[in-house]
Amino acid sequence: MVERMMRKFRLTLAQMNPTVGDIGGNAALARKAWQAGRDAGADMVALPEMFITGYNTQDLILKPAFRRAAADAVAQLAGACADGPALALGAPVEQDGRLYNGYIVLNGGQVVSRVRKHDLPNETVFDEVRLFDAGPPGGPYAVAGVRIGSPICEDAWHPEVAETLAETGAEFLLVPNGSPYYRNKMGDRFNHMVARVVETGLPLIYLNMVGGQDDQVFDGASFALNPGGALAVQLPDFEEAIETVDLVETGDGWRVRPGPLAHIADEWEQDYRAMVVSLRDYFAKTGFEKALLGLSGGVDSALVAALAADALGPENLRCVMLPSEYTSQGSLDDALAVARALGCRYDTVSIAESRAAVTRTLAPLFAGRAPGLTEENIQSRLRGLLLMALSNKFGEMLLTTGNKSEVAVGYATIYGDMAGGYNPLKDLYKTRVFETCRWRNANHRPWMKGPAGEVIAPRIIDKPPSAELRAGQKDEDSLPPYEVLDAILTELVDNEASVAEVVARGFDEAVVRKVEQLLYQSEYKRFQSAPGTRLTMRSFWLDRRYPIVNRWRDPG
Repeated sequence: MVERMMRKFRLTLAQMNPTVGDIGGNAALARKAWQAGRDAGADMVALPEMFITGYNTQDLILKPAFRRAAADAVAQLAGACADGPALALGAPVEQDGRLYNGYIVLNGGQVVSRVRKHDLPNETVFDEVRLFDAGPPGGPYAVAGVRIGSPICEDAWHPEVAETLAETGAEFLLVPNGSPYYRNKMGDRFNHMVARVVETGLPLIYLNMVGGQDDQVFDGASFALNPGGALAVQLPDFEEAIETVDLVETGDGWRVRPGPLAHIADEWEQDYRAMVVSLRDYFAKTGFEKALLGLSGGVDSALVAALAADALGPENLRCVMLPSEYTSQGSLDDALAVARALGCRYDTVSIAESRAAVTRTLAPLFAGRAPGLTEENIQSRLRGLLLMALSNKFGEMLLTTGNKSEVAVGYATIYGDMAGGYNPLKDLYKTRVFETCRWRNANHRPWMKGPAGEVIAPRIIDKPPSAELRAGQKDEDSLPPYEVLDAILTELVDNEASVAEVVARGFDEAVVRKVEQLLYQSEYKRFQSAPGTRLTMRSFWLDRRYPIVNRWRDPG
């Protein structure tokens, strides 16, 4: 009796960082990955979802010229990668007048298979139902005699596609993803993928892209599971990686041979790194190299300065203090201390003369009216004016520094401290800002370009927050304490709780209604605000879309 030879399949996983719209650059990355796979003797090289176009394309995918360019690039890749392993990558698929989110397999100079996504996500940041048609739950494709099933991203979060693939002969599952980060998402991913493995009895390889795209961050962290749910391979989070894995057929079916098991960081490090990666890629992908920000001596601008230094390098960061007569000596000292600790450029530009000129100009019109919020906002808008002038003159992108608590209740001046091109703190509540500063002081990683050690003095974190727009001003003059405000906002924004439900959790009804009023009336500000890093499933922009004109209030 002749013993059957053990079958093997070598797969190169390319966890890479595409750029939306850079079809030529994305194709070059695909060729780089394919070359690495050929050098490793791979049977197939796999790239993530919609790789050739970048992801999430939003309405860009509706442009026929864009789709033609993507199709041309795929055809060129087929020819360039004919002599070697198969190449699988995400790309738009057009068929019978319909448009699909597809996964294309190239081999021997031609397209040998097209998979069409079945389950189209239509929640949070995704709007695929209006962009794509849903494909059928199809069967597997064959490469080197092995039958592979590829549920595309959302397809693997539901059972029917994987079950259909198993029933029609798939020997393992390769799941290409464009799965953006939110806090603690890895647990959700593992739960869904383990469920698919248990249901089908097949090994599963989860391949995710990495990198920042507008507000979204793709965190990579690709992995492979064997039947039973055992982790066989774990790629790093937030880093590009090209890794070759082997699958072997045993008497009990196919198995992934154990490979590297990268450490996955905790939620504090992941949040911080998400902000660094989103900032780094937003600059790189829009063509900016240098950043500036207004450094007030407060905790928010200090954290943004640290993030910018870690993302871009201190040599590419300019911090500017713009004092008025209300700026305390403590704030001047604290701002300088942050700049020195980070090693970045530090300039001081007083707004005193500009404010005096504006006050004189408006005096005839303001006669007989007491100073108030208007005069405070003038200070903020003068700072925005001067910072934007520096941005325009030197080609440095201005970063804005409002945290999620302030963005939620409008505790920021539109056309003033809201001025800027990007806001890494946009989805980070104030109470988490404090803790994130403490985390950064205590931790340093090789991917941080800024210096190690205490870069944000504890006194900056511990002092009562103040906008310093009038004498003796404190944030709590206008807002509840941040631990109370953030708890209420978490219920109203993240959990969509009613006023009655929030009150039932022990909060004062008058305070809850005030916060609700501030939240709704600030929608117009958020509509005009800079994009910022998405850290949760209820970030302000695509996750939470509310009308600007809105007279509804919860009757309780």
